Amino acid sequence: MTASPPTAVPFFPPTLFEADRPALLGLLREVGLDPEQRFILGSRTAAFEELLRADLGAADVVACSSGTSALSLILWAMDIGPGDEVIVPAFGCAPLASSVVTVGATPVFADIRPDTMTMDPDAAERLVTERTKAVLPAHMFSVMADMPRFAALTERHGLRLLEDSAVAQGGVLRGVPAGLWGEAGVYSFVQVKTCGMPGEGGVVITRDAALGERVRMLRNHGQHAGRRFVHHALGVNSRFDEIQAAFQTHRYAGFPARLARRAEIAAYYTERFTSLIDHGVTPPPPDQDGRCFYVYTVLADAREALAAHLAEHGVATHVYYPQPLPAQGAFAPYAPPGARWPGAEEAARRHLALPVHHLLTDAQVMRVADLVCAFATGHR
Repeated sequence: MTASPPTAVPFFPPTLFEADRPALLGLLREVGLDPEQRFILGSRTAAFEELLRADLGAADVVACSSGTSALSLILWAMDIGPGDEVIVPAFGCAPLASSVVTVGATPVFADIRPDTMTMDPDAAERLVTERTKAVLPAHMFSVMADMPRFAALTERHGLRLLEDSAVAQGGVLRGVPAGLWGEAGVYSFVQVKTCGMPGEGGVVITRDAALGERVRMLRNHGQHAGRRFVHHALGVNSRFDEIQAAFQTHRYAGFPARLARRAEIAAYYTERFTSLIDHGVTPPPPDQDGRCFYVYTVLADAREALAAHLAEHGVATHVYYPQPLPAQGAFAPYAPPGARWPGAEEAARRHLALPVHHLLTDAQVMRVADLVCAFATGHR
């Protein structure tokens, strides 16, 4: 990478969709004036689902209103409910636990690995009881969870395996795309994700066609496609927008290039930061297999000071999860009294996400790396 004068570095670019503005406006007009007047779950949604299904080699892809909704729909379609337990990470996004609670089941929190910040398979296995029905590992920041071990764990105990791959679209581990290690997974399309869009939405990805068909029914008030007002089960409104489906289809051809740029930036960061481990800044593990590059996150002993240092020089950063899930008021009732999750507590205290989006220039990337290195080597 070649250096150039430093500039301000936003965490998420305000011009994320600027290059696609003419296409988006054209699609808005096209869908709005379509004689069919079908604005949700129409032919464009079906085409987008098929595009993803064919590209991933999945049995089915079902578009939903959000990644959160997709998680709940899978649990619901798996008949997981009251009296059941689902093992989830103690560190991560609220829907990991709230989706379980939404269907009436109980989240059981497992600690995470300190190097990847993903759920520890050994910690998860120690929590299996006769009430356990499913295990729900989540890919975290730029690293996929250890899905081969979770697949072996769930097979050993006869459990369902659901993959929270909301941040991991484009990630591949041992040749298997994120979302297809378990019986089902999810992607989120909120604008900050690797294949984000200007709105809310997500998909369920599954290797089980029957499970996909049940999710498809549940997302639309329990109706089968093409048969309105005949309800086969209680369902919800988790439907996908036709304009967004058309826009995602339009942008999908450029997804590999955008992902490759993120990977290039992440690799550069890791090369620069690996020598900083003894200086209180730890990058993600360098292995390229099972990486997804949603955000690039380091662990910093002096996180607040590092974030302030970067902010002073125009670099925006982000702390995602300042507390483990079971330490928060919403989920504390599901945490055993006195229980601790040391890995999750350390990650909550130390993690700091750096800009890694595909619109960063080489100069901006070098600027971020230079500032982190200067802080780490000078702070102590």
